[in-house]
Amino acid sequence: MSTRSIRNTAVSGAALTVLIGAALSWGAVPAAAAENAPAGWESAALGLPAAHRVTQGEGVTVAVLDSGINPDHPALKGRVTKIGPDFYNSDGLKSGDAGYGEHGTAMVSDVLKVAPKAKIITARVINDSDEVKFERLKDGVTPLAKGIDFAVENDADVISMSLGGGLFGDLDGTEVSAIARAVQKGVTVLASAGNSGDELNDGNFPAGYAEVISVAATKPGGQRADFSTVRTHNTIAAPGVGITSADKDGGYQQINGTSPAAALAAGVTALILAKNPDLTPAQTRAILMRTADRPAGGHNAFVGAGQINAAAAVRAAANPPKIDTAPKPYKGSAKHFASPTGTSRISHPPMETEMLAIGLGAAGGGVLLVTWGLLLFRKSRRQRAAA
Repeated sequence: MSTRSIRNTAVSGAALTVLIGAALSWGAVPAAAAENAPAGWESAALGLPAAHRVTQGEGVTVAVLDSGINPDHPALKGRVTKIGPDFYNSDGLKSGDAGYGEHGTAMVSDVLKVAPKAKIITARVINDSDEVKFERLKDGVTPLAKGIDFAVENDADVISMSLGGGLFGDLDGTEVSAIARAVQKGVTVLASAGNSGDELNDGNFPAGYAEVISVAATKPGGQRADFSTVRTHNTIAAPGVGITSADKDGGYQQINGTSPAAALAAGVTALILAKNPDLTPAQTRAILMRTADRPAGGHNAFVGAGQINAAAAVRAAANPPKIDTAPKPYKGSAKHFASPTGTSRISHPPMETEMLAIGLGAAGGGVLLVTWGLLLFRKSRRQRAAA
């Protein structure tokens, strides 16, 4: 059985890099007769059999923002309510072309594996290929931001984004605003944490945005998958190794990555909301975290609160925690910011004078070297001119 690794990159906006989940390892699997992808170890790991006895995502709409889909694949056919615009259409690709729909088809099948009765809407916001796109759309808004707004306008309850990438300089205001609008409308937003944990462990957006649930990947046993990006903003984790997902050309393929982890987590979120449609995004996040299989030592940067437990999360949805997210006027004192910091508004902590002295000394030495070099250069020019 041959495998191939793909690292897909698409850049939308001046600096925002959108990676398709990260490295994907594919292995051919015969087509299954069932509509859903064949069950793997992730079913038992997430507790899906018990969760499915309660709900299968009825009445919940999940928006999958990705690279497009093949709506005729048996795992998707008749189960996608709406295929939205191609916001990444400047590459000129269409359904059936290489670079169109491979990743998105796989991700939709993973959502449906967990929430088989959920409604699915999709929009194309990235490209499957390795080509890099630096420009924004003509109005200055990124394809991803457009996709998020499309999802909200079409009554999505959950937004699944198995994509991401970039460093802190890749923050994009149009995406931050779109995510804020979605959460304000009561939409729960999830994204893959990234697959650079075994390389440079780069930052990852949109997973790094504050309102987004960042999903890390686990391997059998519940530990972090080696490739899963390590970040303090990781919220929860889900299986991401050897996940059997739909191949856009027919049949199924084995996938490794935080991409399938995020799609599976979005499916579990749909199960929770089907049980209790009145949950806010903050309550949904809290339920996922509080019912997860906690890692030794508690919450950490590897897997967040731990691997999702779908059965426990669905049970907890009936009695959600009370989380007040309404805006509040500031009532702090004139001398200090609000608790728990108690930080003074008019003073600063003492400076590390030793490190400051070292830094100033190094800077001063650099200035002297540059000055000395300029003087030598000018002297040399005068000597050449005189000669």
